[in-house]
Amino acid sequence: MDDHAGAGPAMRSPERWLAVLRIGVGVWFAKAIFTKLSITLAWGFLPVPTASDRWVHLMPTLVGKYAEGNPVGFFREFLQHTVVIHGPLFAQLTAFGEAVVGLGLVLGCLTTLAAGVGLFLVLNYGLAVQWQGSAQQGFHYMLISTLVVILATRAGRVWGVDGWVRAHRPGSWLARLPFG
Repeated sequence: MDDHAGAGPAMRSPERWLAVLRIGVGVWFAKAIFTKLSITLAWGFLPVPTASDRWVHLMPTLVGKYAEGNPVGFFREFLQHTVVIHGPLFAQLTAFGEAVVGLGLVLGCLTTLAAGVGLFLVLNYGLAVQWQGSAQQGFHYMLISTLVVILATRAGRVWGVDGWVRAHRPGSWLARLPFG
């Protein structure tokens, strides 16, 4: 172990701890699979995922409450005049977005893309609720910071599909993508 004067021992396997962080954040996002998605039958026989009826109904109500006291004028207007009005569309987008981010981070597949989409979602969620107090601010600040670290370190290269593809199929199109 490295021991510098005045410093404790160096962290062992930091890339593995980043993978643990990635997986933990991924599980938090992946809960949307169970809380915001359901299966519906297209054309009466083809099962396809869709936002649950509960989420389609609840999301515009929540966003309306977040918008009421929001001091950020442009964002309040966006929430009230775009998101709430097109509630079913945004319910689908948030449900699928969170599920895809969660799966991408848990599996370490296209990790930088998943972390980037997660960062976009969390920035918007944070703008919606930041006025509600320090607990909301702190939660979103920590999640944003964590996603930036996951994105910057390409944390899917350890214990993830991104790393497996790079090791076993280095010439494949997936290994050449900048998203892993």
